[in-house]
Amino acid sequence: MIPLFVMLAAILVARGVGAIGWQPLDDWQVATRLGLAVMFAFTAAAHFNSMRADLIRMVPPRLPYPAALVTLTGFAELAGAVGLLVPGVARWAAYGMIGLLVVLFPANIHAARDGLTIRGRPATPLATRLPLQLLWIGLLWWAAG
Repeated sequence: MIPLFVMLAAILVARGVGAIGWQPLDDWQVATRLGLAVMFAFTAAAHFNSMRADLIRMVPPRLPYPAALVTLTGFAELAGAVGLLVPGVARWAAYGMIGLLVVLFPANIHAARDGLTIRGRPATPLATRLPLQLLWIGLLWWAAG
């Protein structure tokens, strides 16, 4: 849930900056792309900090090289976050992030079903996680313009 709050706060701050006169952020789609970029940068950091071991455990056992997959997905999230901020590639970055959310969902299913923890707390239940994933996918699609 923390990534959701990070995204919402970043969108609102961006729109606030746009409302007081910085023209590039005076647009909901641009502010939403910025909020999503902040959120994905925030979640990408988890792939390389103290949460890394928890994320490695989230990788379904049938997949090889879980540590490498966590590293790869961390870099993909970071690249997508940067791409969302570059007007010329923002649409493609949004589509790439949609694909990444779909590909990563089995890890969230595995974590929820197996009762894994992240930072000592239970993984987000599927009844919450699925609507969040759909919200992020919808916002990415809309913000892609």
